[in-house]
Amino acid sequence: MSLKVISAGFGRTGTMSLKLALEQLLGAPCHHMEEVVKNGPEQVPLWNDAVDGKADWNAIYDGFSSAVDWPTAAFWRDVHAAFPEAKMILSTRSAESWWKSFSNTILPSLLDERGPPPHLQGWIEMVKKVVIGRSLGGMTDKDGAIAAFEAHEAAVKAAYPEGRLLVHEAKDGWEPLCAFLGVPVPDTPYPRTNSTDEFHELMKSFVEGPQ
Repeated sequence: MSLKVISAGFGRTGTMSLKLALEQLLGAPCHHMEEVVKNGPEQVPLWNDAVDGKADWNAIYDGFSSAVDWPTAAFWRDVHAAFPEAKMILSTRSAESWWKSFSNTILPSLLDERGPPPHLQGWIEMVKKVVIGRSLGGMTDKDGAIAAFEAHEAAVKAAYPEGRLLVHEAKDGWEPLCAFLGVPVPDTPYPRTNSTDEFHELMKSFVEGPQ
């Protein structure tokens, strides 16, 4: 299966909602950071290879028809070069609201001095390299992270002529997404999920591991 849709948006820009929406529209799995943590033994080494410039994109995205969120967002140029027919989306929100969400969810998990439990150690180290190192340029303060966020979005927008990229906020719902993909609008509400509280519940389940 080849990727049909790629989103370059950072985590906390409605990526979980977009994942669920794309799975509903395309009828196939969408790659998201959740897939990486759930399948760490297979996925983490592949993403470490990507960080080292030795990506096997076909192996990473085997079985997926779309990809959103980190780690994909940190490699959007390379991923689209590997799947040039895929449609490009930039999931987005205001920089201030992104920082508020990111700094209350993902960032504390990466900067926690207590460290992760052993079964998540490799995953956390990879995510630090992808998110803090590659996407944020090492910046973890508000001004630095927002500057990286804005520079990333500007680069994505500059890379595609009008009509080749959909800039999408969760509040935009189904209509622009379905028009861009050329599919009918579902008669169900657009997914709304992964609030800050839901993120913490999800992370708690990952930390606790299989029971």
